[in-house]
Amino acid sequence: MMRKRGASQTKKAALVLLACSLLFTACSSNSKPEASSGTNAGTSKERVTLKIEVFDRGNSPAGSTITDNYLTKFVQQNFGDPNNIDVEFVPVPRSEEVEKLNVLMASGSNVPDIVFTYDPNTFNRYATQGGLTDVGPLLDEHAPNLKAFLGDDVLGYGQFQGTQFAVPAIRSIVGKYASFIRQDWLDKLSMPVPQTTEELYNVLKAFKEKDPSGTGGQVIPLGMTIASAQYEPLIWSFIKPTTEEQKYTLMQQLGSNDYPTLLPGFKEGLQFMNKLYNEGLMSKDFGLDKDKKKLGEDVSNGKIGFFSEDDINPFYDKGSYDVLQQNVPGALLASVDVYTNEEGKHAKPMYAPNGLYIMIPKSSERSVEAIKYLEWMATGDNLFKMQNGVEGENYTMVDDIPVTVENQTEEAKNRLYNSGDMAIISNGKQLGSMEKNLKARELQMPKKFQDQVAAAQKVANSDVIPPVLMDRPIEAQTKYATTLLDKFNEMIVKTTMSKPEQFESIYETMLKDYMASGGQAILDERTAVYKEMLAK
Repeated sequence: MMRKRGASQTKKAALVLLACSLLFTACSSNSKPEASSGTNAGTSKERVTLKIEVFDRGNSPAGSTITDNYLTKFVQQNFGDPNNIDVEFVPVPRSEEVEKLNVLMASGSNVPDIVFTYDPNTFNRYATQGGLTDVGPLLDEHAPNLKAFLGDDVLGYGQFQGTQFAVPAIRSIVGKYASFIRQDWLDKLSMPVPQTTEELYNVLKAFKEKDPSGTGGQVIPLGMTIASAQYEPLIWSFIKPTTEEQKYTLMQQLGSNDYPTLLPGFKEGLQFMNKLYNEGLMSKDFGLDKDKKKLGEDVSNGKIGFFSEDDINPFYDKGSYDVLQQNVPGALLASVDVYTNEEGKHAKPMYAPNGLYIMIPKSSERSVEAIKYLEWMATGDNLFKMQNGVEGENYTMVDDIPVTVENQTEEAKNRLYNSGDMAIISNGKQLGSMEKNLKARELQMPKKFQDQVAAAQKVANSDVIPPVLMDRPIEAQTKYATTLLDKFNEMIVKTTMSKPEQFESIYETMLKDYMASGGQAILDERTAVYKEMLAK
């Protein structure tokens, strides 16, 4: 439901929209940077300034600054100039983006007309405090291409109690995790690739007992860390099919991830980890490996037989697989989907379909121009050119996919150094379909690994579990998330490393502490919000 606005606010918005309704006309330019098809924007009789936030990562190449570079000129020449608008980019240090954005928002008159954040709590706070423009009517009137580009699912992440307070960027890739196994070890033991969790267990036992690694007893059948990419695929495979109510009430969001702490099957997942650990089938000191550094070293040194990871991480140039093949001639990794739930599915979580939260502060007098800028970016090939540059210099087309040119000139390299921070309506390259997005990602990886990258991406996008979007922010999650994530990880480590006969008591004690430290408050609030949603 849309939040009702007061009569004075509605009248004011109507006057602003009426005054700005003739701002733009369709146009294009042949000036450099190469012009793109525009929107039916209309030109302003009086030149105005549109201020847009931009992340400053301190990486501008010689001859460029974060506010004066190829892409800022592209925007000015192809959107600003034809529409009588001066586009001014306001730098915000990426490492301090939330703190600096808070200062800008508090300043009122100095805040940019377009601001953004990756942090949902920051968006929720601004929406709660009434600091944001309701962009729903603006999207309806001025941004048909943008709405079609994003779709209702993505736009839903920018709503606060039914009101559209943000334009969420669309994420080009939503798959998270894949698993990998030493194919050469399987071949050496004449074993097929495991297809289920039970088959994987038998393979892990064989790896330990027969040691095909050649490391002199240093084999680690299952590589594990306390990072989510390693334990989530395992744990989620034990979660039982859930009802809508269970999904909304029993999940707990800690940070950016949904955690199945209270869902049926969570305890069984921890018990399986306990079994693997006590039988010597897992990384012994996994609880200390928070940054996955030890895992990477063990994979590279040929000690690990099976592990899960962020889908294509092993395949980067000079990544763990590259180093493994240098250290262990003949070593082969295969991308596999092994963990299975009781339905026979390879259940694993996916990313939310949104990235940035793009917002227009309520104090902005350029809300129409701001929305039309985002609409321009979603129109024609403007986004494509902002993400890919100049054909023949930055990319060549291969089977309708832009592939980065090798050995680019310095000028070509520098052209897109800040593309990800300028093409704000998309997190990742958008080529019109998930299939093309995945193919483009594959073709950017080292050629020798591209088949495995394709297999890993297929795994990461199969049987995925979408995050649960609540109707409004859960304040208890914001309040207790950091503490509870620490306790969640501690629960995983201590229950996994406990003696089998102590598992039950340790699990119950730690779950009780988790609930008393904020878990119960989250459960109660999510239950109340779910009931509110049902009542609408």
